[in-house]
Amino acid sequence: MASSELKSAALMDQMKAHLSTDAGKAVTKKIGLVYQINIAPKKLGFNEESYVVDLKKGEVTKGTYEGGKPDATFSFTDEDFFKVATGKMNPQMAFMRGAMKVKGSLSAAQKFTPDIFPKPSKM
Repeated sequence: MASSELKSAALMDQMKAHLSTDAGKAVTKKIGLVYQINIAPKKLGFNEESYVVDLKKGEVTKGTYEGGKPDATFSFTDEDFFKVATGKMNPQMAFMRGAMKVKGSLSAAQKFTPDIFPKPSKM
């Protein structure tokens, strides 16, 4: 899936593998939501790559969500997404600083925490 210049693409590959483990299946069962994540190399809104993290089916795919509307859509720069996914930046702080843009359900967005990502030791 990678073939991308983004550091975050490797994280998405790891997330895909993580969701097939027992820990990943537990996350899927607990959250049951669909997220679209738009990641820009440098500036939000420019040259974004989109990924769908489907925590209903337990899959990660590249591209936009095609099953209607995702529960929440996030936009990040590559650097900021990497920090949030690896637990180096709190998602709420990222949102307040404007490092993360959210569309859709805020209650769904609040369930998008670093806990859904594989632990850094596995990265």
